[in-house]
Amino acid sequence: MLINEVSKSTGLTKKAIEYYTMQELVTPKILENGYRDYSQKDIEVLNKISILRKLDISTEDIKNILSDESGNTLKTLAVRKELSYQREQAKKKILNKLSSGKSYSEVNKELLTVENNKTITEKLLDAFPGYYGRYICLHFSSFLDEPITSDRQQLAYERIISFLDNVPSLELSEELKEYLLEATNDIGTEQITDLIKNMKKTIESPEDFLSSNKEVLEQYLAYRKSDDYKNSPIGKIMELTKEFNRANGYYDIFIPAMKELSSSYSEYYNQLEETNRKLLEQYPSVN
Repeated sequence: MLINEVSKSTGLTKKAIEYYTMQELVTPKILENGYRDYSQKDIEVLNKISILRKLDISTEDIKNILSDESGNTLKTLAVRKELSYQREQAKKKILNKLSSGKSYSEVNKELLTVENNKTITEKLLDAFPGYYGRYICLHFSSFLDEPITSDRQQLAYERIISFLDNVPSLELSEELKEYLLEATNDIGTEQITDLIKNMKKTIESPEDFLSSNKEVLEQYLAYRKSDDYKNSPIGKIMELTKEFNRANGYYDIFIPAMKELSSSYSEYYNQLEETNRKLLEQYPSVN
């Protein structure tokens, strides 16, 4: 199909098609007369590009999406969009405050908080792969809306950034990567956000959770001790993740710094520890 027909078929301008061709997003055959002959596969790719561009996805990201058969790139971009939307909402509130008469110096700390949030969450997303990276990124982002008002918080922020800049990427075997992709294929930002909200509700009332889920918990804890679990893909992933976090300072550097940076995270973490304490009281063999 020649470029005029392609333009009518896809709704893209000839200039746009030529640009995507130059970027090698599509590779039409060159005919003897020098004209480009676009295949049906090229048309399908151009239609995808058209949709992605309408979603404000950059050409560079589109290249990554088209070459990623797992779909993980799209899911990661969805998280970035989610975080970007949250930041834009925060900036809108700051803008409203300015328009209501607040001074620039008064809103500056709030704006710095938004930028700090962006730095940490983007680095978290880069440091940890796939679903795990998306989960912890959204998990911690909800605790990063507090301004830095003390030297202690500033030092904690700098420790977090240093940690994330230097921590190696979590590497999984191809078999475990494939399992993780399949297991989380239908999990997006909404499901992860709901999961985090439910987790917060659970630790607000650990006694109620433990009593109302006694039978399920006992079955789960028995399974966790079994060889079937230890040899399963999820068991291996959990063990590798724990060992990775232990070896790279996640528990010794990142978590303590997060507690110092964010009072809301410190409160959440204390609730989490209390829930774990009560769990161990009822099920001492968990350790």
